[in-house]
Amino acid sequence: QVQLVESGGGLVQAGGSLRLSCAASGRTFSYYAMGWFRQAPGKEREFVGAISWSGGSTYYADSVKGRFTISRDNTKNTVDLQMNSLKFEDTAVYYCAAQRAKTLSAYYTKTNEYGYWGQGTQVTVSS
Repeated sequence: QVQLVESGGGLVQAGGSLRLSCAASGRTFSYYAMGWFRQAPGKEREFVGAISWSGGSTYYADSVKGRFTISRDNTKNTVDLQMNSLKFEDTAVYYCAAQRAKTLSAYYTKTNEYGYWGQGTQVTVSS
């Protein structure tokens, strides 16, 4: 079992930055690929970005590429999402997700590929 707790959400003006953090506990964090997703009101949960077990592979949705960066620290059991140049349309609840990785470089982009989820943290970008 893996428990995930997100933090760092809040209210920010368009063009600003926020850094979300996801703290993991339970099983060995290092063996898990991690992902960030978001869900805006009335919309389906969508993929934001993912990082492999090793941290050597990352992948981003086109909508955030060049603005968001995922990193992880396997010694601290944390994965972060640095969000820069925020836009109004980035407003959503952001979720951290974890899944036992099949390979060192594997990452996952679909919600049904992840078995563990955090409770989410609200990010609101004012225009």
